[in-house]
Amino acid sequence: MKRKDGRAAGDLRQVKITGDYVKYPLGSVLVEFGDTRVICAATMDEEQPRWMREQKRQGGWLTCEYSMMPFCSPERAVREATRGKIGGRTHEIQRMIGRALRAVLDLKALGPRTLWIDCEVLQADGGTRTAAITGGYLALKRAVMRMMEQGVLMQNPLREALAAVSVGKVEGGLLLDLNYEEDCRAEVDMNVVMTEGGKFIEVQATAESGPFTTEEMHGMIALARQGIGALIEAQKRVWGARR
Repeated sequence: MKRKDGRAAGDLRQVKITGDYVKYPLGSVLVEFGDTRVICAATMDEEQPRWMREQKRQGGWLTCEYSMMPFCSPERAVREATRGKIGGRTHEIQRMIGRALRAVLDLKALGPRTLWIDCEVLQADGGTRTAAITGGYLALKRAVMRMMEQGVLMQNPLREALAAVSVGKVEGGLLLDLNYEEDCRAEVDMNVVMTEGGKFIEVQATAESGPFTTEEMHGMIALARQGIGALIEAQKRVWGARR
């Protein structure tokens, strides 16, 4: 199908990644997938979470916070802090980002400390969770690099790179990296998180207006694999292939 921005079905939106975007975190990036823009930053606490201390667990932990700025969409969104509670969608995305990053992180090698990955959506045009995961990995990588340079870590706890992308079925065609307008019309919506080695971390697929076939699922996975490969190459251009 013809896409309004002129992309082919298997094309990513224009991807731009700016490293060390803010001053104070151990690692930070601004990730842009087309008109979606997300700041991801990694900071560290020199202690385990309380539940790990109580259970006398070895190693450390990684957790995530995700939020959308009130001005990120055409209509102003009320801050969740103003409403007094975090919404179900935000909880879901935070857990997804945390699961993805922990999957490639040796928590025992991290030592008794906590890494925080904060993802702030500055502008939303679809794919904010996949942009946050892709940028969150880079913020984590930069933090690990600095912790090793400072002698905080004696070994690299990162096992391999990862990235995430959306795919979907729109008007009967399979598309990679949906923007908001495409996502709203999608008959099937899928988010895929994969490692550099091609292993799956998470696949979220939902039929919005009718079931999809095994062949369509395989087609969407193939598009996602292609897109994630391109995203990992874009990640490497920020701080090099070194993990």
